[in-house]
Amino acid sequence: MTSHPAEAPPGPPNPRRAEILGAAAELFARRGYHGASIGDLGRAVGLTGPALYRHFSGKEAVLAEMLLDISERLLAEGLRRAADPDPGRALDALLSWHIAFALDNPALITVQERELDNVPEPQRHRIRRLQRAYVEEWVAVLRRLSPRPPDERTRAAVHACFGLLNSTPRSAVQGLDRAAMAGLLHGMARAALEGVR
Repeated sequence: MTSHPAEAPPGPPNPRRAEILGAAAELFARRGYHGASIGDLGRAVGLTGPALYRHFSGKEAVLAEMLLDISERLLAEGLRRAADPDPGRALDALLSWHIAFALDNPALITVQERELDNVPEPQRHRIRRLQRAYVEEWVAVLRRLSPRPPDERTRAAVHACFGLLNSTPRSAVQGLDRAAMAGLLHGMARAALEGVR
């Protein structure tokens, strides 16, 4: 397992902030970041726009915290699952975790894909660093699983796999139930990653 600089632990959960972040994810996914105002976001959670400023300094801060939270959660659980000494189990655990996250959070996946460039630079840099660290956990597991091609090829395969797994906002609406969709994604992704030569 690769090592990474420790991130500051999150503070205690704030239910109102979590509610705002959840509503913002749905709103930004549906309308786009620029198509939703702070007033729209306030109304979605029963607050006036100005009252929302007691929780966040503005729309940019909402987006930044949302995407930082996603990245921190993915990495924290990725580190835990990649630590399994059996690389086959570690890969299955990583796949199960990412698939569950993608199926349960389609709005967050959509916002992550579309809106990262709207996050202020310091937070965007941290998000990118967390994302790279998450990818490296997958690369390390794949290299333990079998002799692998150069890291660049393995890394590209992991990114391509994420493209498949993060397709859930579009692919998971085709009539399969959640368990069937999870199984389909797991089988496809595992076969794709094992096929890298």
